[in-house]
Amino acid sequence: MSDQRRGDRLDQPRAPRGLRLPKIDAETFGRWAEGIARGMGTAAFLVYMTLLLIAWFLWNTLAPVTMRFDPYTFTFLTLILSLQASYAAPLILLAQNRQADRDRIGMEEDRRRATMQKADTEYLAREIAALRIAMGEVATRDFLRSELTRLGEELDEAAERRRRRERRHQERATRHPARGEPLDEPRDDLDGDYARDGHHDR
Repeated sequence: MSDQRRGDRLDQPRAPRGLRLPKIDAETFGRWAEGIARGMGTAAFLVYMTLLLIAWFLWNTLAPVTMRFDPYTFTFLTLILSLQASYAAPLILLAQNRQADRDRIGMEEDRRRATMQKADTEYLAREIAALRIAMGEVATRDFLRSELTRLGEELDEAAERRRRRERRHQERATRHPARGEPLDEPRDDLDGDYARDGHHDR
């Protein structure tokens, strides 16, 4: 009585009734189907199938009547080939569907990687542009070379002017030994030394 009431209650799950089908692992069955479809799509399968059919025909045609298990019109062979075709088509379709799923996943992964690579490329492009802008305000190698060359020329000109001043002082010292002047105060064309001396060296 209590069991009957418990079965009539709506808050209790009803026990499953009917035939329970065995649980099948879809992944395992899919790999098995792909293996069969891959094997049926080879030249070896066609050769072996042709040899089997030839042997079937020869045995059931040339063998003694008592030993023929499928005489002409080969009804049993027709049934076997029909069953083979009936199972081969769904197996091939299943293999194609699994391959299509893998291709779709691969395309999605390629699209994701392409998006990431595009984002990385754009980031690197922005960084390179920023570096080029920053490098525009930094002295480049050519600028430094030109500045060093200019400074070297100025130093050479200053050394040449110093040698000329020393030469003029030596010449004055030889001309006017009594009026020899120290060389620690060099004179040039700009400070008016020639005007004070009253002559110009040519």
